[in-house]
Amino acid sequence: MTNNYPPIESYGIVGNLETCALVDPTGAIAWYPLPHIESPSVFAAILDADQGGHFRISLLGAYETEQRYLPQTNVLQTEFRTDDGTVQITDFMPPTEAGMQEPCRALYRKIKCTDGTVDLEVDFTPRHDYGLADMEVSSNDGNITAKGGNQQLTLSSDIDLQTETDSMNAAATTQLEADESRWLVLAHGDGSPPDATGCDQALERTISYWREWTHNSDEAPLFSSDFDSSWQEIVIRSALVLKLLTHTETGAIAAAPTTSLPEEIGGVRNWDYRYSWPRDAAFTVQALTQMGYLQEADAYFEWFLELCRMPPGEIQPLYGLHGEVDLEERELDHLEGYQGSSPVRTGNAAADQRQIDVYGELVLAVSVAVHHGWELGENDWRAYSNIVDYVIQIWEQPDSGIWEVRSQPRHFVHSKVMCWTALDRAIALAEQSEWDAPLDRWRDSRERIRTTILDRGFNEERNTFTRAFDGEELDATALLIPMVGFLPFNDERIQGTITAIRQELETDEGFVRRYNGEDGLPGDEGTFVLCSFWLVDTLALSGQIEEACERFQSLLEYVSPLGLLAEEIDLADDASTHRGNFPQAFSHIGVINSALYLNWLSDSETTAPEPVGIWLGEGVAIPD
Repeated sequence: MTNNYPPIESYGIVGNLETCALVDPTGAIAWYPLPHIESPSVFAAILDADQGGHFRISLLGAYETEQRYLPQTNVLQTEFRTDDGTVQITDFMPPTEAGMQEPCRALYRKIKCTDGTVDLEVDFTPRHDYGLADMEVSSNDGNITAKGGNQQLTLSSDIDLQTETDSMNAAATTQLEADESRWLVLAHGDGSPPDATGCDQALERTISYWREWTHNSDEAPLFSSDFDSSWQEIVIRSALVLKLLTHTETGAIAAAPTTSLPEEIGGVRNWDYRYSWPRDAAFTVQALTQMGYLQEADAYFEWFLELCRMPPGEIQPLYGLHGEVDLEERELDHLEGYQGSSPVRTGNAAADQRQIDVYGELVLAVSVAVHHGWELGENDWRAYSNIVDYVIQIWEQPDSGIWEVRSQPRHFVHSKVMCWTALDRAIALAEQSEWDAPLDRWRDSRERIRTTILDRGFNEERNTFTRAFDGEELDATALLIPMVGFLPFNDERIQGTITAIRQELETDEGFVRRYNGEDGLPGDEGTFVLCSFWLVDTLALSGQIEEACERFQSLLEYVSPLGLLAEEIDLADDASTHRGNFPQAFSHIGVINSALYLNWLSDSETTAPEPVGIWLGEGVAIPD
């Protein structure tokens, strides 16, 4: 079983801003939901090597393989080398944005022999609806048609693919010599697959699109002469990942393109992350804006601003990319899961949880956006004020917190800090813009929350902020307390908290676990990538620039060969491995924001704008 599942970090990703596909190092499409990221899969070999379905191009005989992206694009190349020859597979999906009008929505696969002679095998085995649909695979006018459920795919190629009765797949073997190439185009929806000339043109347009997008702002600090060139490649790749996870219709950004990749092999911590979490908004707007991607930041801002306009009690912790609210969690018992890690889940029950921190993160995101030039209308301010008034009503209630625990709700310190943040930012905006607001009541509530946090959320004996009120357990979210301006970075309580987290949650490699203590689930998880970058940020903003840079550089050594990051890193074995859904937006946002902080703080003569990001509170002070 294990041999059928390549390491999570060995996959590459391509996409068209509606959906994404994962390509493993053997040349197989092992994950591909259609028509959108959150839709059922047509290939899911990454979750069940036998029943999930795949689209494989493989070499006959022994070979070595290597993957790479064409520079500054989401066009993926997999190269196979044998004693007899070398072949490249180029995988891409033309983006669906305006100006990229293609004859069809499709996954393109180009096979080119660059040296010698190679023998290839193509295996097209679709399994619609996560492998639950009855499949019909047939040949029609030289094309292969795959029908199952309510999906129909058309595979066109200049390779003679054959179907067999009741086989539910199509296959072929072929031989290529130097400079020969073949195309496979898997189309869905309306439109006809192009011929070989049209395929080459689609490739050229796709390469041009991604390179033009990457350089859409020469004024962004990413491309300034001050930016550390040794970090630029991974930061660019992180931006390209965020763009791939952005849905072109709504501006929503998915947390990840996959479901149920495990936090622990053989464990049950397998979740569906193909949705958008509003709490990510402040970090995301910061990253996109500071890099000059204002169109994406604007679209995302408009998406979560719509959420602020609904009654506060109806705001969910997460939504579908089209705004769906019904994300019922179910288990797919027929799939064994990655390396036997079950259950495989679709939907996410966290959508029904009470997570009161989300209100602070929404208000914070609006504050960040306004700081970067967005204007709020009167109706927006009224909705914004309603959220703040709602926070005053509910801040004393327990919740499931940012980590969406499956145990009983608790009084998590981070949730209370974000309630304080909602009031703090609202007060600042009202004062700056002269919007009508009950400022005396807001200030009184802000102070009451602050006093309660300091009284019950800080353990004086341990000299650290804790995970929950009146407790001793730690939580990496305490690293955000100075980031939002609740206390200055040089406050003894903040420095004590940093010390405690480093002693109990940090590993020798510089990675940080989310928390210690029960969460209602069996098993363990790996270190959390985003929390590791939070530690880098906090060290840097505490004045420990050199150590923060060294730690950041150390963390970058764990990115995949393609520059991608999962949600977690498992350091239990000698060889570190990625865990959780992949690639993870939050992890790549951490890369971008840490790089921007370090670039700004480490160069006193930099001309890059100050990456104010989420630390806009009056209490923020950066040590010299």
